[in-house]
Amino acid sequence: MRGLGWLLETVWKPAIVKAGIIPEPKKDHRGRAHYTTTRREGIHQLRHYYASVMLAGGVSIKELAEYLGHADPAFTLRVYAHMLPSSHDRARIVINERFSQMTLKRQGAESPDDAHGTETEQATSGAAWP
Repeated sequence: MRGLGWLLETVWKPAIVKAGIIPEPKKDHRGRAHYTTTRREGIHQLRHYYASVMLAGGVSIKELAEYLGHADPAFTLRVYAHMLPSSHDRARIVINERFSQMTLKRQGAESPDDAHGTETEQATSGAAWP
């Protein structure tokens, strides 16, 4: 069975050369390719990308810890806390939606859009409930 080194040299590095992330490899006297990379272009970056996409999509730290194989969600939180979406915008959206629903029930409106605009409009306008 081939290991990670084989994958890096025959799949990962040629792919990131094609993507224009690193330069073409230099050949040694035997004709073997030698790629110039740093930690930024390493395959481990895929793990961080995956984590950032999951967090942006609303996956919880507890779930992400499980997916990444971390025994302790606190470790996952320490590593990826900076990638969590802004809680201020989320909090404003949640409370605006709740107050809008309450007001609509009293007013008999059919949908939140009828009276107060979409969630996105509410959240990005910075406006408080209705």
